[in-house]
Amino acid sequence: MGVRVTELHCKEVINVCDGYRFGFIGDVMLELPEGKVIAIVVPGPCKFFGLFGRKDDFVIPWNCIRRIGSDIVLVEIEPNQCRTPRPKGKGWF
Repeated sequence: MGVRVTELHCKEVINVCDGYRFGFIGDVMLELPEGKVIAIVVPGPCKFFGLFGRKDDFVIPWNCIRRIGSDIVLVEIEPNQCRTPRPKGKGWF
């Protein structure tokens, strides 16, 4: 079954171990010479009503994905294992 990257963008990611809802897929990491998907990226939760940016992103390796459904993606991973610090942007704070 083939899935387009644009179709992945609208899916929510849920952990099957504990039911944790990571959020919606924001980006996909590709290995360019081969064109293989190596991970999906879910933006971290907002800080203080979204005024002060976001917390760390979740980078979930492709081999941790268990099922891709019509509206959700089921993964099996510990949330602390896949946290990746967000790059520091030029902001006010």
